Amino acid sequence: MTKSTKPLHLVQPMTVEAASDYASRLLEFEQRGSDTESALSRLEKRYGFSPNQIIHLRSGRAKSCDVGLFARLRDAYLDLCERQVAKLQHEIAITKATSDDTIEDLVAEADALAAKIQAKKAGLRLAASNGRRR
Repeated sequence: MTKSTKPLHLVQPMTVEAASDYASRLLEFEQRGSDTESALSRLEKRYGFSPNQIIHLRSGRAKSCDVGLFARLRDAYLDLCERQVAKLQHEIAITKATSDDTIEDLVAEADALAAKIQAKKAGLRLAASNGRRR
């Protein structure tokens, strides 16, 4: 038996490319059709990102990304993922309440995904607080 060299938990490296990926995903989540301006405005209101920050990162023109911005992008992305899971859980609950079909497996999967996101956020907060103590 060979020992795996893959890490147990994949950590998104803090790179400009990763920040660009987060910015792209955030904008995609917020866009409704071709409503880019409104999506940028919502991201600015909700998370404090300027439209220029998102566009600059998304277009690949950024040469660097500071640690604070990267952490905010990652946290915003996790928040949006959590919102999506909550929406799915709500849809499952509605379907379950109005349907004779059993969808317990979907409920369990959505709950497990929500728990994973919460654990990831808690781990990131712990790592951040440990980093500040040094």
